[in-house]
Amino acid sequence: MQGFCPEQGSQTRPGGESTGPETALVNAMILNDDFSLRCVVDSAQMPWQPSPSPLVQRRLLARNGDEVARATSVVRYEPGAQFDSHLHALGEEIFVLDGTLSDEAGDYGPGTYIKNPPGSSHAPFSQDGCTLFVKLRHLDPQDIERVVINTRTAPWFQGMVPGLTVLPLSEFGTQHTAMVRWAPGTFFNPHRHFGGEEILVVGGVFSDEYGNYPAGSWIRSPHLSQHQPFSREGCLILVKTGHLL
Repeated sequence: MQGFCPEQGSQTRPGGESTGPETALVNAMILNDDFSLRCVVDSAQMPWQPSPSPLVQRRLLARNGDEVARATSVVRYEPGAQFDSHLHALGEEIFVLDGTLSDEAGDYGPGTYIKNPPGSSHAPFSQDGCTLFVKLRHLDPQDIERVVINTRTAPWFQGMVPGLTVLPLSEFGTQHTAMVRWAPGTFFNPHRHFGGEEILVVGGVFSDEYGNYPAGSWIRSPHLSQHQPFSREGCLILVKTGHLL
């Protein structure tokens, strides 16, 4: 499985010179941006693409924009990569997949979730390199809380069915972000997601009636979509819901 999106592929339109860290390409890009469509991409099979920094590459999952874009990406910092301080007008969410990301506020190791709220700024860098899952410009403008959680040391809670444990990360309005751990052989009930659902499979294999999704898979399901998820092998997923209205 490399990818299944009805609108798979991208469209570009004339844009300006790449100047900021939210830019992946010189031209504006529309990629997998129709929230009414289900989209499945295996990011591990995608090529790395350049960014404005020669030491940073990206795998583009969804995007709408040029120098300032609403975007979902897997981002790789080579050792020594850095960006100048920049503003995130509509915020960003970061999950550190491996290595250590740093900025003027601290160091963030593997398993760290960071929410930088709308209007915040920072100058990120990585001394030894890191890989990140990054969402830009998806937050509510009124969501002003910064959140940093080490998911490897924070307390987890029992989920709604045996074998499921949950770590809430962020909640504002209809938007919810959480980590969910599935023990092998865990099955969940059929359900719908108001405002849609987005999943990154961090480890193991996540499944539902539509397919099996190994680590690196990104699944976006639209508002009021339904499925019955399970995991035979066990898995760890990052889940965001309620943001696709």
